[in-house]
Amino acid sequence: MPAFRQVGEKQLPNPILYMAWCPKRDLIALANTTGELLLHRLANFHRVWSLPPNENTGKEITSLAWRPDGKVLAFSVGDTKQVVLCDAEKAEILHLFPVEYPASCMHWMEVQDDSSESEDESSRFLPKLPTLPKSYSTTSKIFSEEKSEEVTNLLGEVRLNILVVGGPSGFVELYAYGLYKIATLSGILGTCRSLGLSSDLKSLSVITEIRSTDDNPEIRYIQLDTGLLSSCLPELTKMARKFTHISTLLQYLRVSLTCMCEAWEEILMQMDLRLTKFVQEKNTSTQVQDEFLELLLWGHASPELQALLMNQLTVKGLKMLGQSIDSSYSSIQKLVISHLQSGSEALLYHLSEVKGMALWKQKFQPLGLDPTDIEDAIVAVGSFTLKASELLQVIDKSMKNFKAFFRWLYVAMLRMSEDHVPPELNKMTQKDLAFVADFLSEHFSANEELFDRKGKYFNVERVGQYLKDEDEDLVSPPNMEGNQWVTFVKQSTHLKDSPLLFPTYPQKSLHFVKRLMEASIDLCLQKPAAVIGDSVKQAVCLRLYTVPESSENTPRLFELPSLWNDKKAAMHYVVFCMPEISPSKIYILRRSTDPNRSVPNGLVALNLNTPLNSSIDDETPVPASVDCSYGCLDARFYDDETLTVVLRRLEDDENKMRVLAQLPLNSAMSWDEEFSWDLSLRLEQQTEGIPVQGVAWGNQSREMDNISAQFVAVNGIRKVACVLSANLRHVRVFEMDAEEEEDEEERADESQEMSSDQDRIEDAKTNQSDAGEGGQVEGAQVSGQGPGDSLDDTAGSDTL
Repeated sequence: MPAFRQVGEKQLPNPILYMAWCPKRDLIALANTTGELLLHRLANFHRVWSLPPNENTGKEITSLAWRPDGKVLAFSVGDTKQVVLCDAEKAEILHLFPVEYPASCMHWMEVQDDSSESEDESSRFLPKLPTLPKSYSTTSKIFSEEKSEEVTNLLGEVRLNILVVGGPSGFVELYAYGLYKIATLSGILGTCRSLGLSSDLKSLSVITEIRSTDDNPEIRYIQLDTGLLSSCLPELTKMARKFTHISTLLQYLRVSLTCMCEAWEEILMQMDLRLTKFVQEKNTSTQVQDEFLELLLWGHASPELQALLMNQLTVKGLKMLGQSIDSSYSSIQKLVISHLQSGSEALLYHLSEVKGMALWKQKFQPLGLDPTDIEDAIVAVGSFTLKASELLQVIDKSMKNFKAFFRWLYVAMLRMSEDHVPPELNKMTQKDLAFVADFLSEHFSANEELFDRKGKYFNVERVGQYLKDEDEDLVSPPNMEGNQWVTFVKQSTHLKDSPLLFPTYPQKSLHFVKRLMEASIDLCLQKPAAVIGDSVKQAVCLRLYTVPESSENTPRLFELPSLWNDKKAAMHYVVFCMPEISPSKIYILRRSTDPNRSVPNGLVALNLNTPLNSSIDDETPVPASVDCSYGCLDARFYDDETLTVVLRRLEDDENKMRVLAQLPLNSAMSWDEEFSWDLSLRLEQQTEGIPVQGVAWGNQSREMDNISAQFVAVNGIRKVACVLSANLRHVRVFEMDAEEEEDEEERADESQEMSSDQDRIEDAKTNQSDAGEGGQVEGAQVSGQGPGDSLDDTAGSDTL
């Protein structure tokens, strides 16, 4: 009976470039050549959801990585140079951030040390952030859907996890919780092809590809010493959680301000534009405010003003303008009070705690925390809070002014049109008259400088200027004359230049002060990344082999070497093949995660030419004298003691024979010979002295019928494997700890039918591409979940 139970098989319309098993669930993520991200379930390889490419994220997926808890999937996009975090439950974009280069590989690991656990007490002192209104969905979609709990959802558990991103030109960055950049590494040569950060944070393994004009690309293994991360793990965790909160709060404030800008409508500019047109067209030399004052005092309007009010503004238009101003100002006022101020208070709280950390220099100074920079950030947040309060005062004053002005003007226009004036509107006291007169004198004087800058003479509407993202000064800054506090501060020699008072920037907009705040906080966030990055040093660089020209078109994620971190033994493992030198050998390099600790017997070659203990189907014994020679196509660590490989029989003239096998490494990894490595040469130039061990997989193998198997992705925790064909469209999924129960002939017939369908599917794909429909088949959902394909349908504990 064949080993490994096949549980699913499918022909896909588009070639698969990347595949990654979820660490905690029987789910596998696939990325294809169209930029579509797919999530499939183990059982029958049912699709759970698909995320099509779009302009915001991009169309060229270059790598995948699962968060260790399996709740968030990260994928990098080459054309937009972004890393996107996606909710595995609903296929929703949780967060995205730009990177300098297109990421070619990613690795997401969780620290095993208990000292990486850090309880966050901010929830005890800070209220939950209010949810942003869903009506402003164009830019606040993330926060409106994730509500105010996005920080908690993205941080996951209290244990620290780090996303490592690598790319061309030696680009490597580390992101705590996948959100906050804690290190930017430099000095690495070549393009990163694989990454592996040890769970003890002592070192980072990097596989690089270095191209030269004279020779084929060279593959190198580099081990980087990240000892600072390990030695300062508790402090690093506290700092990372705080800065992650700060980064998310900054995004919350940005979206809140964007919602305020969306609440402010262009209709509010109608009064200013109509008055400007009135000035340009009127023939009289009188001032506009004089025209309105005459209407206020005597109830008579000039023909020009009457034409402006009755023909251009109109009674109906005045009512609509008044309603728009009231609605818009109320919405902005609520956003400032409930979102902008609460977000600023939370930001001040977290920055103050970070300042306390920075003052503990013995613990946090090695990580790059600078109390001076953090104090500057606190001052900038204080200025932003003051500017938000100033905006509230302007809104409150404008609402009162406009209500009184529109009430009077509405009555005046009804009288002009000889309409009935409601009795409740006809009453106007001397105080109301004085109030409207002051409003006219303050807001209705023509400003030649304003016309030169904005193309209009008037600035009756005072709120919009605070929401403009411009460097210019406010057109109508608030009048501080007579303000007792401002007068007191100016007269006080001690308070005038006191660092205890936040600067107010009275001439600047809210957007301008927000940019100052972001610049100050970014300086705090970026400095630790630079300091930690500078502390990372290269411990070893080993030249392995050159890449043959025949593999240039192979997707780089599938191509060996592959990396593995043995957490218990604190070891890095590198698996690779050199088919041009030794086609029937698999090489395993191991190094301690501690760069200062040497490991004996660090290199071994596994010989695949040894006789099998039994045949593939485990029914007919193979004579001991018969040697079967195999070459390795792909190899991935299944667990610390097992290697999953895809093999091809070298004696097979038609090159169709494929075998999926589990290689036990316990005996193979025990050898006495030591390899003397000449670091000036590539490994492929000194293979004669490499210790060789035989390996026999017994009945832990299965012949792959009707599929040209080439690549494999495995998950030893869930005991599953996915085999991908050489044409990148045919997949088979196996449970590795179970034997096949189905009749083998029936299975072979199904596989044969599946293979014969390949041409038809490719033809369908071609037709769909010609029709511009993106290659959707089998009723696939372009986004979301198809009928019966929710994650909740996953059996047992595999549900999200």
